[in-house]
Amino acid sequence: MDMVLLQNMYDAAPELWYGIGAIAVAAGGIILLLAFKLLRLRQKNYFLQRDRERYAETLYASHDGYFAFIYPDDKVNDPRKNITERCSRRLAVILNLEKGVKSDFNDILKNFYKDDIKKINKYVELLKEEGVAFEDYFLLKTANKYIRLEGVRINGADGNIYCDMIWFRDVSVATTRIKTLEDEKNYINQQLLLQKDLLDNLPFPIWLRDNNLDIIYCNKKFAEFVPNKSQDDVIAEHAEIIGTNGESLSRELAKKVHANNRLGKTTVGVIANGNRIAMEAYEIPFYVEQNLNNTYSAGCLIDINELDLLRRNLKRHQNAQLEILGSLGTAFAVFSQNMVLNFYNSSFAELWHLDTKVLDQKPNYSAFLDMIRENRLLPEVPDYKAFRAEEQKAFNTIMEPINDLLHLPNGKTLRRIRAPYPMGGIVFAYEDISDRLAATSAYNALMTVQNEMLANLFDAVLVFGANGRLSFFNNAYLTLWNADKKFLANEPSFEEVLDSQRAFFAKDEDWDSLKQEIGANLLNMTSKTMTLQRNNEKLQIAVANLSDGSLMVTYKKLSDESD
Repeated sequence: MDMVLLQNMYDAAPELWYGIGAIAVAAGGIILLLAFKLLRLRQKNYFLQRDRERYAETLYASHDGYFAFIYPDDKVNDPRKNITERCSRRLAVILNLEKGVKSDFNDILKNFYKDDIKKINKYVELLKEEGVAFEDYFLLKTANKYIRLEGVRINGADGNIYCDMIWFRDVSVATTRIKTLEDEKNYINQQLLLQKDLLDNLPFPIWLRDNNLDIIYCNKKFAEFVPNKSQDDVIAEHAEIIGTNGESLSRELAKKVHANNRLGKTTVGVIANGNRIAMEAYEIPFYVEQNLNNTYSAGCLIDINELDLLRRNLKRHQNAQLEILGSLGTAFAVFSQNMVLNFYNSSFAELWHLDTKVLDQKPNYSAFLDMIRENRLLPEVPDYKAFRAEEQKAFNTIMEPINDLLHLPNGKTLRRIRAPYPMGGIVFAYEDISDRLAATSAYNALMTVQNEMLANLFDAVLVFGANGRLSFFNNAYLTLWNADKKFLANEPSFEEVLDSQRAFFAKDEDWDSLKQEIGANLLNMTSKTMTLQRNNEKLQIAVANLSDGSLMVTYKKLSDESD
């Protein structure tokens, strides 16, 4: 029935229904368009809100803390009014603020010293009034921290002032590191100045060459040897010290040193104050920063003028000395440090039966030993090679004169002296002492026979040397005086010997007078014999002066019939 009613209504006014339908369709389209726009606005607002949170989190995550003075839009409100403040979480952590992000700027200022607060307020005032940016460093009074404050104004693209921000950065570690580096720098500079003073006050020139052999450093003394040049001029121009022949003293030497990588030296002549000075130039190579491809060299110039004069004088004295040695009858020879014969005299050649032409060829010591061995003038040894090696070793071990004897196969005995030679090597001196040894042997044999004769006499015998000390006694004396053999062996004096005889004169109360009388008679008597009463027996004493200044005293008991 309802459908019939609707059909009747449509049939009665179809145009009206067409209009209502058109209006309904249009309203639906408008609603859909508005819904679409609303959806787009919500989407845009979502992304704006997300970006805002992202930017905020980015600021929160910053290493620096900030405090912002946020202004309202100047197109809506007066930016000088309704300013809001915002403290970041990072700033609250850096300054350890009790109120955290709710802290105002006065809470911030409480962490600084009074004078710094005035300075910060002045900075902030200029920033807020005129937009003047600033940057400065302050020390917190609440903690041992250095804080860098940086103030900046943030404007929009349209010139609208958004906010004034003050960034806070804890630079304590960096400040401490900078201070440490500054201290190290000051120390290094001080050491460099000390080293420069040291090098400049050395009494001889010093320089440094690079791998191109150019001088890149010199001391003050070096500049004194380069006319009209300062140290800076020398370094800038790579100036060289010029020798007497107009050449560089050490550049050629440096070239060899760099090629061989070994220390080099040479003797040069320099004109200084109109005088020629003998000097010794050194170049010492080294690798820069352990780089084998970058070789520098350090050089110096040492004054050896006095040493050169001493060498020349020494050479003259040595030549004169060698001339004297050459004229002596004793055989002399000088072998250098490398064991080469440098000098010999005619006595040396005659002693070893060597041709002077051979010796003039300067054979070495080993060849010399071989030659005298061939002439059967070398002591017989079981191992000749070991003997020769030991002889050659002396060139490195002898520090003072050494005496020894060489017993030759021909029956001769040579006294050999080996001594260090001032210019290096060894000087040898040989003396034939065969006759002296034979005479000494004969004399010693004679003395042995005489001592044996005296020792076997029945009479007691004492012999005092020229120095007044006992030098001989026989067994008869030990028996006669009941003497201590160890005491007599220690060479007592004449007076000490008399004191040892005191026990045999017990009846004499005044021993000192008796000893003086005995001594005077024995030493000064003219008859050379005397009689001495010893307790209950008598002794005959005879004194004889020997040819060597000794005094011989003999004691003999007298029988009763002889009284």
